[in-house]
Amino acid sequence: MTFSIVARSADGQSWGVAVASKFLAVGSAVPAAVAGVGAVATQAEANVAYKGLALSHMDEGATASVALQRLLEEDPGREHRQVGLVDVDGNAASHTGHGCFDWAGGVTDRDVAIQGNILAGPEVVEAMKRAWDDSTDEPDLARRLLAALRAGDEAGGDKRGRQSAALLVVRDGAGYGGNDDVAVDLRVDDHTDPVAELARLLDLNDLYLTASTEEEKVPVDEALGTELDDRARRLGHRDFHAWVGSENYEMRVSGSDDAQQWVDQRVLAILREQAPDHGRSD
Repeated sequence: MTFSIVARSADGQSWGVAVASKFLAVGSAVPAAVAGVGAVATQAEANVAYKGLALSHMDEGATASVALQRLLEEDPGREHRQVGLVDVDGNAASHTGHGCFDWAGGVTDRDVAIQGNILAGPEVVEAMKRAWDDSTDEPDLARRLLAALRAGDEAGGDKRGRQSAALLVVRDGAGYGGNDDVAVDLRVDDHTDPVAELARLLDLNDLYLTASTEEEKVPVDEALGTELDDRARRLGHRDFHAWVGSENYEMRVSGSDDAQQWVDQRVLAILREQAPDHGRSD
């Protein structure tokens, strides 16, 4: 009833899971990951205990295949389980029990495990693997995972239909304010086109919850600083930084006390659109 991809980034710094299903809130059951440890997806007749157990085994030094072996040895329901794992070093393992409903199966390669059950056919997993292989130039693991998930969805996905999707990516220090490892944690719990909605949310996640690159930073000189404050006041705020706080763009501007002030080019464009100055051209 589910198809998923579990993977490590090419630089070995990120781990993640993307999953979709004709199942309510699939993100609550299937994915788990810890930076510097690995990632896991548990599905079919999902044993959610696999998440904590697999990560614990890998944290203690077990490879993905050894962790999988331990999970299955300890589980009398293993023939009804499907699970994929990737460990800290990019070793991958996948299991599809004989009791899973057709079509069910998976494929593994360096850094990736792809699996699904109750699928339109093997072409779903094959399309996901092709999309993964074709995206090696993409440095963002979340984008690679989403591309593979979209390919599986377009190839037929869950043969019962669509309902939910989720995306989880971890990397040391990637969380909000750098205080945890969660780079992306997005869930579409009940939607007619959950993978497309997940893509929309990932764009918003990038805007609100990731830091600006150097290329995205626009230096704020005296003239631009005045413009920013003027436009923010037109929207009813005390100044530009008050508007930033109201709109949750803190990750996309410099701090008010920073020596070199800057604003993200997208945030600047949004402010200019919200508070246009018809007397000037931007």
